[in-house]
Amino acid sequence: MTDPRTTLPEGFLWGASTAAHQTEGANHNSDWWELEHLALEQGPGGHIEEPSGDACDSFHRWPEDMDLLAGFGFTDYRFSMEWARIEPAPGEISRAAIDHYRRMVEGAHQRGLRPLVTLNHFTTPRWFAARGSWYGEDAADRFARFAEAAAPVYADGVDHLCTINEPNMVAALLPVLAQAAAGTEAGGATEQLATTGIPEPDPHLTEALTRAHRRAVEAVKSHVPHVRTGWSVSVQACQALEGAEAAADAYSRPRQDVFLEAARDDDWLGVQTYTRIVVGPDGLLPVPDDAERTLTGWEFYPEALGEAVRRTAELAPGVPLVVTENGIATGDDTRRVAYTSGALAGLADAMADGIDVRGYFHWTALDNYEWGSYRPTFGLIAVDRTTFARTPKPSAGWLGAAGRDRRWPTA
Repeated sequence: MTDPRTTLPEGFLWGASTAAHQTEGANHNSDWWELEHLALEQGPGGHIEEPSGDACDSFHRWPEDMDLLAGFGFTDYRFSMEWARIEPAPGEISRAAIDHYRRMVEGAHQRGLRPLVTLNHFTTPRWFAARGSWYGEDAADRFARFAEAAAPVYADGVDHLCTINEPNMVAALLPVLAQAAAGTEAGGATEQLATTGIPEPDPHLTEALTRAHRRAVEAVKSHVPHVRTGWSVSVQACQALEGAEAAADAYSRPRQDVFLEAARDDDWLGVQTYTRIVVGPDGLLPVPDDAERTLTGWEFYPEALGEAVRRTAELAPGVPLVVTENGIATGDDTRRVAYTSGALAGLADAMADGIDVRGYFHWTALDNYEWGSYRPTFGLIAVDRTTFARTPKPSAGWLGAAGRDRRWPTA
């Protein structure tokens, strides 16, 4: 019998994640593209420092990105489709965009990579945003229609499909972004997490996103029953000081617990975590002054992954888990290796204790656009902002080799 603390289970997904808007570039029909340029018109001082522009030019350079990942030893690759490219106007489906993402699925298999495809990774078409975004009465129907239209992409060669990336963050931050677009500035996601925590999600958005997820699952299953569907939730390791258990529950429940519980009937559930929050009787505690921080201002806390996985397993018992994002923003690659090895040790321990985890995807493959700035570098591969030249970091070979050798990496 193999030791789950040293050997990767048979069929374990071992990959890196990307998102379309953050890597492709030139997503002109996206609501985020519009928001970025509205922010620039409003002047400096907002949470968007610069536009995404050409990003990593991965719309054209995805073969090179996949070549690198496969060469390192990764066996899986998570990427998203850009809804705004596939449906640039209501009901108008771009066959060229469908063919593009279909070629990515085929290209992944040609390189020995299993694709995990995400339908929606934060961005939506401009027309969808103009009609109320996820608040719109027909939002779930429109998202299901998109899921159906995209079926040629995932109908063959895709085993895992994620409907919505971090719906809890969408429900928490969509009102914040709306304020920013209106010129009434509010803090961005990074600032919120590092200081006052994530805003409490709008319960109406929570319901709307849950409804959209379920409608999309129905649409996918009606076309391709074998595809395993789920969504990925941002799960912070939430710790309570003595006597603050009720306050911690009150913080955690609307921000992540209800989204985890909504996945109890899904084929799998994605877990995405980076750091912890600590709750005292009077609310969230700040990151200690002497704590190591990442480039996003978050506490360096690799133990968050194991804790988040255990919490998720409690709230969605029996649902297989996939870590769809975990990583660190740092300019020091040795700290990336240290963080990731610590996170994976906690994950392996959780699996040894019987928690059903089917895969791990590192965030992210490339240094990319982190929702307002290119400063936070999460990537295993550096990208020159002028030439788009890819330069692998030592962490890429170190982490990828684990997939080839089927053994947990150690620092």
